[in-house]
Amino acid sequence: MKRNSKMLLDVNDRPPILKWLLLSMQHVFAMFGATILVPILVNGAAGSEVLSIPVALVSSGIGTLIYIVCTRGKSPVYLGSSFAFITPMIVGFASAGKAGVFSGIMAVGLVYVLVALIVKAAGKKWLNKLLPPIVVGPMIMIIGLSLAPTAVSEIGLNEASVPWKNVVVALVSFLTTAILAVRGKGFFKVIPFLIGMIAGYITSMILGIVDFSAITSAKIISTPAFYVPFVHYKLSAKALLTIVPIALVTMAEHIGDHKVLGSIIDKDLIEDPGLDRTLMGDGFATFAAGLIGGPANTTYGENTSVVGMTKVASVWVTGLAAVIAIIFGFLGQLSAIISSIPNAVLGGVAILLYGFISVNGLKILIQNQVDFGNTKNVIVAASMLVLGLGGAAISIITKNVNVSISGMSLAAIIGILLNLLVPEEK
Repeated sequence: MKRNSKMLLDVNDRPPILKWLLLSMQHVFAMFGATILVPILVNGAAGSEVLSIPVALVSSGIGTLIYIVCTRGKSPVYLGSSFAFITPMIVGFASAGKAGVFSGIMAVGLVYVLVALIVKAAGKKWLNKLLPPIVVGPMIMIIGLSLAPTAVSEIGLNEASVPWKNVVVALVSFLTTAILAVRGKGFFKVIPFLIGMIAGYITSMILGIVDFSAITSAKIISTPAFYVPFVHYKLSAKALLTIVPIALVTMAEHIGDHKVLGSIIDKDLIEDPGLDRTLMGDGFATFAAGLIGGPANTTYGENTSVVGMTKVASVWVTGLAAVIAIIFGFLGQLSAIISSIPNAVLGGVAILLYGFISVNGLKILIQNQVDFGNTKNVIVAASMLVLGLGGAAISIITKNVNVSISGMSLAAIIGILLNLLVPEEK
């Protein structure tokens, strides 16, 4: 095959065994921190175990392998847990339990597949019209800002008296992450959140606030707590309107991530393997994740950065990384160590993480030069921000139906409708 001059290894090239393993481990470390952080944050905010860390790792690996098959091995993308669904999953769990959450995640996967089929039949221009920057930008801002109280409460900064150890641990986690994000070199710049958590965890051990009892009692190998429909629960439609609309935003992110990766490897992934195939892969991966009790999958910018840094675009590498992630999911003591991370560590990292998500929404508006001198744009963005952050909710309650749409989901739908229906300013 013709080799891309920018890449040391192109998409279908397989490296020598040792190099293959080392390159794959870089992808594992790149996705690891964010992938495990989603279930940790959801469980902490919900006050109950909604998601399992081992299942999140397994569903990430399985999802990536599904994506590789759907795209015929033409796109070196890695899929991990999506942050966009954190708040919808928390709200969905409160209203409909685990059944509502995982039914919603599977429905998101099916929406992706449906959109992929429409793109294949009708092209992709309609999708760009449905999800312009003025809708996507505020939606991403809402995702980050709505999670801000969670980060503050994990440290205890919303309480009258804050333990000094919590402040020290959170500060170490925060500063380590921030410094590496700004001044980190090479691979360390790609994984600032993972290194920040490690630094915070070590500080927590020194200060004596880590509970090691679960680690010593954990088995080396253990089966993840998969949560399967019709075995552990019946499908529920109660949380669909809370979770499913967020797919509109993550689809926009999906397109953006593939454009960025395409520019790195000098290949138009939207054309080949095609947006229909990439959306199909992401959709089936998310459906599979919900099917076993995992969070929704999404393309990971961290792993795109690894491709750019290593100049290796091989799907053999991302495929092996997926297999390693699945193996990690069956390591019981690894899961116990992750579960023992104190909340203060997570809070310190989350301040930056949620801030980054919010600023990414602002960046979309700036990069696309959205004109806020145009009153229509102000109306769309302002309505979305107020509804999304104000806790607005609409419930439909009849004898046979009881569904509610709130927060980010409501903001996304209102934003799309306003953008389509409000006339352009003369």
